[in-house]
Amino acid sequence: MEVERVQAIATLSRSVDTIPLEYIRSEKEQPAITTFQGSVLEVPAIDINESNETSPVESIKKASEEWGLFQVVNHGIPIEVISHLQRVGKEFFELPIEEKEEYAKPEDSKDVEGYGTKLQKEVEGKKGWVDHLFHRIWPPSAINYKFWPKNPTSYKEANEEYCKCLRGVAEKIFRCMSLGLGLEGPELMEAAGGDSLEYLLKINYYPPCPRPDLALGVVAHTDMSTLTILVPNEVPGLQVFRDGLWYDVKYIPNALIVHVGDQLEIMSNGKYKAVLHRTTVNKEKVRMSWPVFLEPPAEHVLGPHPKIVDDRNPAKYKTKKYGDYMYCKLNKLPQ
Repeated sequence: MEVERVQAIATLSRSVDTIPLEYIRSEKEQPAITTFQGSVLEVPAIDINESNETSPVESIKKASEEWGLFQVVNHGIPIEVISHLQRVGKEFFELPIEEKEEYAKPEDSKDVEGYGTKLQKEVEGKKGWVDHLFHRIWPPSAINYKFWPKNPTSYKEANEEYCKCLRGVAEKIFRCMSLGLGLEGPELMEAAGGDSLEYLLKINYYPPCPRPDLALGVVAHTDMSTLTILVPNEVPGLQVFRDGLWYDVKYIPNALIVHVGDQLEIMSNGKYKAVLHRTTVNKEKVRMSWPVFLEPPAEHVLGPHPKIVDDRNPAKYKTKKYGDYMYCKLNKLPQ
């Protein structure tokens, strides 16, 4: 069955200044109605390479408890490494549709890897204004190069170089979050899967949209992962739900955006909060982002960390396999 890609719909819609009905959100979701006007949210920006180790620990702990989101500056990943990642991703999405379809997610696949459009069960048949490419970048045993584009030719090199740098940043963030919960530095990452933790890259491609006031790129959600570490392009679009309102998040050049995901909320027994967020689209410009979801293997069991639950602070979440959690979330089933 041929799938209609948003990139193709965007090309057709440009001349008529309208979008198909299935992309028009309800009034309770439309960005023009639901976005708080006149204020851009300045989420915490944290320098994780400060020489005083307690400083990033306290900052990350506070941001994870109060926001579920922060931006990391001075992260140590060279600008040229990030630029290379962005360049090859953009070049892939600019290829002819037939070439991109060679990497399409197989119809019978229960996994998310591959080029695609629909990710989860669509509520009320409404669709997001986005195409995507998913593939794992770490560990080597989890990588399926079938879903890594061969064109542009430096795609593999760019992703491997970024992954090598990113792993160091992820370990630092996990260490700070672990210490913030009163655990030893490595304990939280070990509970999340340790060396078997999978790094799942997603490239989001949001084409220009004639009616950005009516559509959403990705609907409101929290991430299933432990942590999500995201590189955006320069076109803003991330929104966060706070105090009953949707706010635009301020873009900081060369910063990494970090989301607390569901699994960290569960492991911290609710101390850290998974952030409710969504993405808007732009009338004139392509918006892109490169989130990496740090996920346990499907068979890995997660629950509140045993060292932070007791009679006075009982477990608020079930302990279950990550694969079961993911299945329920994607299919809108109770956990």
